[in-house]
Amino acid sequence: MNPAFDHSATEPASKVVLAARHITKSFGNTHALKGVNFDIYHGQVTTLFGENGAGKSTLMKILSGVIAPTSGDIILDGSPILFNNANEARANGISIIHQELSLAPNMNVRDNIFMGREIITNGRVDFAEEELQTRELMADLEEDIDPLTPVEELRLGQQQIIEIARAISQKSRVLIMDEPTSALSAAEVEVLFKVIHDLTSKGVSIVYISHHLEEALLVTDHAVVLRDGTMTAYAPRKDIDLEWIVRNMVGENFDLGSPPEGYEFGDTALRVNDLVIADPNGANFNVVDKLSLQVKAGEIICVYGLMGAGRSEFMECLAGRFSAQSGTIFLGTEDIGKLSIAERINMGLALVPEDRQKDGLVQTMSVGQNLSLASISDFTKKLFTSSSTENTLIGQSIKAVTVKTSGADAAIGSLSGGNQQKVVIGKMLATNPKVLLLDEPSRGIDIGAKAEVFKLLSERAKEGLAVIYSTSEVAECLSIAHRIIVMHKGHISAEFDSTVSKEKIMAASGESVAH
Repeated sequence: MNPAFDHSATEPASKVVLAARHITKSFGNTHALKGVNFDIYHGQVTTLFGENGAGKSTLMKILSGVIAPTSGDIILDGSPILFNNANEARANGISIIHQELSLAPNMNVRDNIFMGREIITNGRVDFAEEELQTRELMADLEEDIDPLTPVEELRLGQQQIIEIARAISQKSRVLIMDEPTSALSAAEVEVLFKVIHDLTSKGVSIVYISHHLEEALLVTDHAVVLRDGTMTAYAPRKDIDLEWIVRNMVGENFDLGSPPEGYEFGDTALRVNDLVIADPNGANFNVVDKLSLQVKAGEIICVYGLMGAGRSEFMECLAGRFSAQSGTIFLGTEDIGKLSIAERINMGLALVPEDRQKDGLVQTMSVGQNLSLASISDFTKKLFTSSSTENTLIGQSIKAVTVKTSGADAAIGSLSGGNQQKVVIGKMLATNPKVLLLDEPSRGIDIGAKAEVFKLLSERAKEGLAVIYSTSEVAECLSIAHRIIVMHKGHISAEFDSTVSKEKIMAASGESVAH
C-alpha cells in the first residue's frame, strides 16, 4: 500500500467490511485504475470524490461484481473473494445504485423493485406481499407512488427514488450509491439522508459518490479522492472542507466562471409570448402559465426553480417535444410554434435534455456516431456519406467539449457519466445553433467538468450564441448567467442580474432559506 495513504493510523477503529487492494483496471490502452487501495467500514459512510473519468464508477463496479479487475484483490471480512457477477456480490450483501438508471420502463414499480428476486409463496410469485413491501418502501422514502404505476410514467426524480428503493430492499451489508441524488429535489435529498442515517445506525456500510460537494459533506464519515485512476487523498470528516475536496480533485480552487463581458448583445434570438403549457401527464392544471421571455444573441440566461416549477416542461416545449396550449414562440422573426423538433434544430434551436440516457444518447452507437448524429445532413447527400467530413466534425467536437475518450470509435457506455453529458452537449453544438437550451446541463458532472462546460458556453456566447440553461443549484445561477429567471409554479416569480444573493434567488423560488 502507498504509505502516504496507509489509513491505519488515522481511521476510526471500525471493522473493515470490504476492501480493495492494489486494484488495476485497463480498457485497451486506457488505464482506468492504477493500483487503488480502498476500505469500507462497518456502519459508516465513505464518500468517494473525483472528476469524471477519475475511476470512481469503475472501482465501484469492481467492488459490486459488475466487472472484474485487471489485477488486485477484493477482501471481504478479511478474506480474498472473487465476484464473477453482480448476483454473486449481492448474495454476499453488496449492492449498488448505479449513476445511470437501470429500470425497465414498461414494467411497474413493484415489478422493478423485485425483478430477479421475486417473493415465492407456495410455488407462485406473491404479488400481494411484493406490493405490500413496495408500499412500505415508498412510505420510508416519503414518496406517494403507487406500486402498480408503470415506471415510464414517473418523472426522472421519482425513477431515481425507485432505483434507491430497489437497492435498499435487498437489505445489503454494503450499499454503494453512485450519484443517488442527481435528479432529486431538495426535499427528496433530505429524506434520503434520513434513510442513510437509519441504515448506518443498523450497521450498513455506505459508499457515497456525488458531485454535489456541499451535500456530500453532510453525510460523510471520511472521504477518499481519486484522480486519474489513483488515490490522491484520504481524510476523516473533521479534516475535510470544500477547499480540501476541490484542491485534491483538480489541483486548484476555482469557481464556475462569471458572465462573459466585452461585447454587446445582438438582436432578439428567441421571443416567447404568453406561453401556456398543460400538464403533459394529463393532470388538470397548467405547468407553465402565460410565461413571456426574450433572449438576445450573445446573452446567457439561467432559469432556476425547484422540482415542479415548470422548468423542464418550458425547455422541452421550446424544443418542440410537445405543443403549447397557447402562446407564441419566435426564433428571430420566424414563428416556430408549429415546427417539429428536427425542423427547429434546422432553424437553429437545439436542446440538451435533462435525461441524457433516455433522450440524449444512442447506447448502441460509438462516441463519434453520437456526436455526429444531429448533424448528419451536413455530410450526407442522397444515399452517400462523406466520411472525411464526418470525421472532421467528430474530431472538432471531441476537442471542443474536451471529451475524455480512447477514441471516436469507443463505445458510448465506456465513458463516465460526465463525459457522456459532454457528448450530448457537443452533439447539439455541432448543429451550429443560434439558440442553445440546456436542461440541467451539470447533472452528473463534477466541478472541473462544470467549469469546462460553462467556459465553453461563455465562449460561444461571445460568438453570438444565445444560451438558456436551467438548474436547481443556486451556485450555478451565480456563474455565467447575465440574467437569472426564477420560476415558481409555472410563473416567472423574479428576474435578477448576476449580483443577486443566493438567498434572494431561493426566496423567489419558494424555497426555505432557514438552513
